[in-house]
Parts: sequence; structure tokens; C-alpha cells
Amino acid sequence: MTGALSTAASLYERVRRVIPPVEWPAFTSDIEAILTLKRDRNAVILAHNYQTPEIFHCVADIVGDSLALARKAATVEAQIIVVAGVHFMAETAKLLNPNKIVLIPDLSAGCSLADSITAQDVRLMRQHYPGVPVVTYVNTSAAVKAESDICCTSGNARAVVESLGVPRVIMVPDEYLAKNVAAETEVEIIAWKGHCEVHERFTAADVRELREAHPGVIVLAHPECPPETVAEAEFSGSTAAMLEYVERKKPSRVVLLTECSMSDNVAVAHPEVEFVRPCNLCPHMKRITLANIRVALEENRHEVRIDPGIAGRARRSVERMLSI
Repeated sequence: MTGALSTAASLYERVRRVIPPVEWPAFTSDIEAILTLKRDRNAVILAHNYQTPEIFHCVADIVGDSLALARKAATVEAQIIVVAGVHFMAETAKLLNPNKIVLIPDLSAGCSLADSITAQDVRLMRQHYPGVPVVTYVNTSAAVKAESDICCTSGNARAVVESLGVPRVIMVPDEYLAKNVAAETEVEIIAWKGHCEVHERFTAADVRELREAHPGVIVLAHPECPPETVAEAEFSGSTAAMLEYVERKKPSRVVLLTECSMSDNVAVAHPEVEFVRPCNLCPHMKRITLANIRVALEENRHEVRIDPGIAGRARRSVERMLSI
């Protein structure tokens, strides 16, 4: 028991700036159980940047944005992978680890972007634009990835588009990401009209109001935000790029226009930076909790399975992206 208390105490030192002392005791039992289960079951936890700090900083083994998680998932040696993220991320981990057990703690942890397009939609786009390659954002189902030529993330979308060496591409499903990439490249981009329910709510007016309320604030916008919002920001990039910006530039005051747990997770390592927090929560990411991560490890709940006929083609699209 003394060792458990010591571990919990050391972990709390890491997150004390973002988790009030009164909340911490509610987390300690699950954290200690998860750490033990990971060791006993040869398991690792992959956590997206949008996970809450008690998950991101206290039980996760691998953290990052979609691209980082995809890359690192391909090299995991543990036999069990728990994905603290949404369903398409768990599918991607399974695509890259077909012989391992991949678990997602809550099957209803979905994504508005993934839900905005189907495999049939992609096939219809191909019929309408014959010969035009399809670049698919990783925020999609395995079935949609299987109908695509190559995947991308918000961090590598421009590089992926330009790697194809063609005058135009179809890019699905995020309309705003497609338009923001189109503004940076000479490649013509045909977009689908899917949106992220978190990022679409940030407006250019929000940015102006933030600057008025917080003089000197530096605004970093995720490329899933509307183009007019991105145009108002000092910088636009993936969550990994936002983190790199904060680490490199060390702005005295900053706002990250993305899911609000991102600010908490970055703030842990940067006490010198003031984070302004316009809090847009992702309801799907917040379905993942310490409690259901613990149950996932205890009961192998819920194992991700992908139809082999879909998995092979989807894997090729993801691996083609990772090779760039």
C-alpha cells in the first residue's frame, strides 16, 4: 500500500497544476489498478492529445496526435493495445497490428467526421471524378480507408497531397481541412462537406473577441477550423505542431483553438505559459475514462475487429501515408 501511495503522489506532482487536489483521490484507485494490469498483461495505452490529464499524463505509454499514434502503433511490442481515443484510432491501431489485441474502452466513442462519409460515398466520388486519386483523412472508418488511395492527417495533409504528383485530388471527409490545404498548394482539391463538431464552432469573431479580452494573446488554430478562422490566427497546425510551437516560441499567453483538454496537457510541461481556454469539448473523446480503461484491461473489453477483406486495402492506404 505504501508503494501505491508513493506512485500516486509522484504522479500527482506531474499534474497538480491542472487537477485540483480535491479531485485527485477519485483517480488514484483506477490509476494504480491500470498500472498493475498493464504490467501483468503486457499491455500499453495509446492516448490522443485530447484525453484528460489523468489519462494522458498518468497511465498512457504513448501520446500524441493521430499521425504520431499511427506511427508508434506500428512499432508497439506489447501484446495488448488499449486506445484512449475514438473508434477510428482504434481501427488504425488494429490495421497496423493485425495479430495483436486492440481494445477501445467505449464502443460509442465515435467521430462526427468519420460519421459524415461512407465507403459508398467514396465510390460515387470516384465515378464522378474518374482517375482522380482519393486522399482520406485518418478520421474515417476502415471501410472508407479501404476505398482510398492514401491516408493523411492534419499534420501531413499537404505533403501527402503533393506527393501524388497530380494536378488535382479528392480529399475527404473534412471540408475545412481540404480548403486550408488548398490555400497552401497549387494542387486543386475537391472536398467533401464533412466537419468536426468541435472545430467548426470556432469563428473568426471568436478570435477577435479573444484578442480584445486577452491583449497580446497568440492564437493557434487547428486546420479543421473554418478557413476564415485559420486566417485570423498567428499559426495553424496539428495538435503536434501546436505543441512544437509552444515549446519553441514559448509565448507568454496563448490560446489553442482545438479540443480543450489539449491546453491542460500542454500546460503541464509549460508553467511559464498562460493558456487562455475557450473550452470546446469533444463528447466522444470524453467517453474514455480511467474507469473504462481499467475494465477494458480486466475484461478485454471491447476488442476491435476488422473484416479481412477491408483490412488489407485499408492497411495499404495507411502504410502508404506512413512511408512519406
